[in-house]
Amino acid sequence: MIDKLAWLTFKEGQLLCARSHGKTLYYIPGGKREPGESDEAALVREIEEELAVRLHPETLRLACEFSAQADGKPQGVMVNLRCYTGEADGTPIASAEIAELRWLDSRHQDQISPVSRLLFQWLAVQGLIR
Repeated sequence: MIDKLAWLTFKEGQLLCARSHGKTLYYIPGGKREPGESDEAALVREIEEELAVRLHPETLRLACEFSAQADGKPQGVMVNLRCYTGEADGTPIASAEIAELRWLDSRHQDQISPVSRLLFQWLAVQGLIR
């Protein structure tokens, strides 16, 4: 099981998504914990590295969690995605391994990872994305 964290930020019915260099599918910005790191500390670090914005850890709230087949991994390798909302300072820009940022919604199912598809379906039902 691959354990990942993600930050959900919305604009005009769309969710901010990122594509890494050399990849075709988009994913939700975030990443993996370092040993001994809390979800909040890991998200603050990863989002600052990937998007050059500073999350306010005291505002982070667990929104949802989904598991699915991990993209590009052998059959049976699963990814668990814990998603948080929270406030940030700055305007997201593609940094580090991120090649591109895009605002996506449920019309873009073919451009996102399998676990992100589950998330997008849930977000649409919640009325958070189109």
